[in-house]
Amino acid sequence: MRPPLNDSKEQSLPHPAAQAVSWPFSAATMSVTDSSTLLAPAESAFRYANEAIIITDADNLVVDANPAFCELTGLSLSEVRGRSPEAFSILPLDDSRTTRLLREELQLRDRSKSQISYRSHDGQFYPGMMSINRVRDEQGRIDHHVIVLADLSAIPSHARHLNREVYFDALTGLPNLQLLTQLIQESIQHAESRQLPLAICSLDIDHFHAINARLGPPVGDALLSAFAQRISHLLFGDDVLARIGGDEFVLLLHHGVEDSFFEKLLASIRQPLIVEGQAIYLTASLGVTSYPSDHAQGDVLLRHANQAMYRAKQRGRDTYHLFDPTHDLLLQVRHEQRQRFMDALKHGELRLFYQPQVDMRSGQVVGVEALIRWQHPERGLLSPGQFLSTIDATPLEVDLGEWVLEHALQQLTQWQNDGIEMPINVNISPTHLLASNFSQRLAELLARYPTVSPSLLKLEVLESAAMHDVKAALKNMASCQALGVSFAIDDFGTGFSSLTHLRQLPVNLIKIDQSFVRDMLSDQDDMAIVESVIYMANRFKRPMLAEGVETLEHAKALMALGCELAQGYGIARPMPPEAVSEWLTHWTQRHEWRALATL
Repeated sequence: MRPPLNDSKEQSLPHPAAQAVSWPFSAATMSVTDSSTLLAPAESAFRYANEAIIITDADNLVVDANPAFCELTGLSLSEVRGRSPEAFSILPLDDSRTTRLLREELQLRDRSKSQISYRSHDGQFYPGMMSINRVRDEQGRIDHHVIVLADLSAIPSHARHLNREVYFDALTGLPNLQLLTQLIQESIQHAESRQLPLAICSLDIDHFHAINARLGPPVGDALLSAFAQRISHLLFGDDVLARIGGDEFVLLLHHGVEDSFFEKLLASIRQPLIVEGQAIYLTASLGVTSYPSDHAQGDVLLRHANQAMYRAKQRGRDTYHLFDPTHDLLLQVRHEQRQRFMDALKHGELRLFYQPQVDMRSGQVVGVEALIRWQHPERGLLSPGQFLSTIDATPLEVDLGEWVLEHALQQLTQWQNDGIEMPINVNISPTHLLASNFSQRLAELLARYPTVSPSLLKLEVLESAAMHDVKAALKNMASCQALGVSFAIDDFGTGFSSLTHLRQLPVNLIKIDQSFVRDMLSDQDDMAIVESVIYMANRFKRPMLAEGVETLEHAKALMALGCELAQGYGIARPMPPEAVSEWLTHWTQRHEWRALATL
């Protein structure tokens, strides 16, 4: 912005415009102890404002102009007094028929704002923004006009010689992305120094590509120009509207904005635009971020506003969404965690541990459950609870599921070569199970390991998995069973429709959730749940396995209730694959467990 002139002789005189027109300041706002030396606040604001200000009478002829205007244009007050702004080369930037119609409409309003071109002191024309406030007297008659001319002087002074195309959009005359980036950075500095708010609003016309295809590019361009004019008229003071490409606009708002402003903005956008003789209806999606609550740099602020705008589109369009820095930080952390997990998957940091499952009646090992671990280079060995929630309900669940299936098949091959043959139970997430190509991908994996019998691979699905889409679950499970793969319901008893699942789902095993088994000896409610699950499984003739078996007392109680398959810390903790062979040898020597067969 150009600094105001500083003439101490002029400052000591009362301003003629303060007497010639009715200033919109009450006497209560004046604080004058000596009118010959101190200026009233209104007079001081007029004289020291960075923006060019013109006062015109009821007929829009100049009564007064401030020093900033004189410096900006190189014109003295005597040269412009009594003339209209157009007479000294303040002209519309766009003089198309559509723009003229809009301008005529604006003449009916008491406050308007438009893009203009003005002749600067160097004789060259530059684009600017002109705000007009019409002031009325007590009878409602037009008394005078207050015109503020903003010259968008955030363009670096050394770049004034460059073509205007470098900084302004050719179609609308608005600042482009390059200029907007500089304006945002300077606005941040201004907001910090003055402790003022700043808002960035990303605005995107809904379904514009379809509208443009239907009307044709020439009408589409005229529509964008008319749209830009309408938005410009809703802005205040030195607020800026920029076009950064296509139907994407950005508002740089230098005042505190409330929800009512954006609601008014959306309502105005919904009003029809008359282009080439036809009424066109538009809506838009807005994304807003505010500084300093969103304390980021200019390009990051713009990105945050864009993120909020896309969120508004996800919510159904024709609305606005406010960016939440705290929520965004959580999303960013979650994104980084997922990215780190992708790296772990790619770089071989994941491991499969195996927990044995036994028949307590015979003492035989009936299989093992594959359990994921992350061998983190800095944090050590991580359990599933420390990282699986990060990828919950994302495509990474499918990537991990396929990794587990492939490594389980590799392990079955290795154990076969070592003379060990026992099934591996693999947990399948709901996201993975309900993928449309799940059974096809499983068939492709099994084909790559022809020496492994599909019956050695058992899939464990959560009881809640089928509740998402029972039809899709039944279809995929039936296809997998046709390949020879069997299913178990994991954590049974924690869902909401267990009887329905038992009746509908083609499962070969029911696993009783460990949260009930662990405390069944001390909690009567848990014992009642275990008894009920065992009763239901027996009624539907389904074998069952209890998780969380930690002691011989647990084992004896379960066997007395009719459950003979178990896994848990009392039998073995999850172990790396190389430790399984040694454990199998020692298991045969666990006489206290093998004695359960005599019960």
